Amino acid sequence: MTQTEIIKSYYDEIVETEWERIADRPEFLLTCRFIQRYIKPGDKVLDIGGGPGRYSLWLAEKGCDVTLVDLSTENIRFAREKAKERKLSLRALEGDARTVDSLFTEQFDHVLLMGPLYHLLEESDRIKAVNASLKLLKPGGVIFVSFINLFAGMIYAMKFEPEIISDVNEIDFYKSVLENKSFAGEAFTQAFFIRQDDVLPFMDRFPLEKLHFFGQEGFTSPCEDNIMSQPKEIVNAWLDMCEKLAEREDLLSWAEHLMYVGRKKDRPL
Repeated sequence: MTQTEIIKSYYDEIVETEWERIADRPEFLLTCRFIQRYIKPGDKVLDIGGGPGRYSLWLAEKGCDVTLVDLSTENIRFAREKAKERKLSLRALEGDARTVDSLFTEQFDHVLLMGPLYHLLEESDRIKAVNASLKLLKPGGVIFVSFINLFAGMIYAMKFEPEIISDVNEIDFYKSVLENKSFAGEAFTQAFFIRQDDVLPFMDRFPLEKLHFFGQEGFTSPCEDNIMSQPKEIVNAWLDMCEKLAEREDLLSWAEHLMYVGRKKDRPL
């Protein structure tokens, strides 16, 4: 199979798992706090690589005009069913982030690119995906771009599978961590883990004004289950603290996912 087919097959098989993965978790809750600073009811939003539609449906519930595009046939089917169950309006179709601009003639107030860059191993493909997204974003519109942090693999191992520190199949990944270099290759599927210091130089090549660069889980990742098992008021207090510290450069390695938020400048691509 091609790299694209491998990734599509992976997500076709884990739709329910992916739907539940971020439900009421810091990654989702903190990201939503940043999103709702900019996206308002009535806004036209394009969610590229939005999986089974967790963010798309949340925005549709808030009165946004949402279009979801995803590589996975099963993700799109699932999102359509969820929208129907909830009596929400959602346009959902299959597509590749690198060529998403070929699917539409209109532009959008905001674009979410939260997933595709996890799996595009070549920088040229990541550039294509961002450029295609920006072609569909109105001047002055806001784009939300997610990356998997290089240290995310270490956090995952510490939380769930500490024995894989000795797994010979992980040697290339651990070498990248030790050398502080981004990693592209086999992980949970074909995946790209970016060195946090590489995110801003990558995004600086595009006609964007940086608004935020933050850790989507804040600093909760290593202790996430313990924090989320606390009473609601304690959980909210931790989320409040995370939101205040989410952009602290020295704390970014605590997060498994990094998000760049930028406003499109009014000049041609």
